[in-house]
Amino acid sequence: MIEVKNVDKPDERRDFPKGHLEVCNLTGLSFGVATFEPGWKWSECVKPIAGTELCEVHHNGLVLKGTLRVRMSDGTEADVGPGDLMVVPPGHDAWVVGDEQVVAYDFAGGAADYAKAASG
Repeated sequence: MIEVKNVDKPDERRDFPKGHLEVCNLTGLSFGVATFEPGWKWSECVKPIAGTELCEVHHNGLVLKGTLRVRMSDGTEADVGPGDLMVVPPGHDAWVVGDEQVVAYDFAGGAADYAKAASG
């Protein structure tokens, strides 16, 4: 069966401080469009929701606009900007660099659990 969804009509929207995630759910894929405002930082804005020390979601993504800095638990960092593809394993923090809003696609399926309260 063919499934078609449009990112302008997401199945779900998750709001958190200084940002939101819009999710389209298809068989085998949760596709997310993340929007982060200047000043957004995962450890300040999403950590209280996730209940983990670092982001434990795996991301395969594409940044459409703005710049995101990602720091892994071992201290390594990378900036991801417009047109950059990224693979970010669990165990990281991230934040917006500068004054421009960040818009990124997440097509790893990580959108299924992002910015959701930890179960337990």
